[in-house]
Amino acid sequence: MVKVIIADRMGKGQNVARGVEAAGGEAIVVPGMGADMRLGDVMQEKKGDLGISFCGSGGAGAITANTKYGYPERHGMRSIQEGVTAIEEGKTVLGFGFMDQEELGKKLVEAYNKKYSE
Repeated sequence: MVKVIIADRMGKGQNVARGVEAAGGEAIVVPGMGADMRLGDVMQEKKGDLGISFCGSGGAGAITANTKYGYPERHGMRSIQEGVTAIEEGKTVLGFGFMDQEELGKKLVEAYNKKYSE
């Protein structure tokens, strides 16, 4: 089961978490304001497979996770398809603008499962 760490600058992420769980993944939402900046730390602590960061620019948490721990990342994304493509290309930390949508969580887990079940 894919373990997805969700970290939102405003402390949200519950909708994405519902989508992750609907697709059979385990969702861990990092609590509190500025959670995106702790994404890499929580991925390390909880042994996450996939990390999703949300902030206005769509980059700070993903870039920080990459810089601190070396997770392959893509940031500045604004669509579900961009996230799916990033997973297909081997990225494990994804930075989005604010997109707390159930469909996003579901599609990302489906893409992850497809890539790593082959």
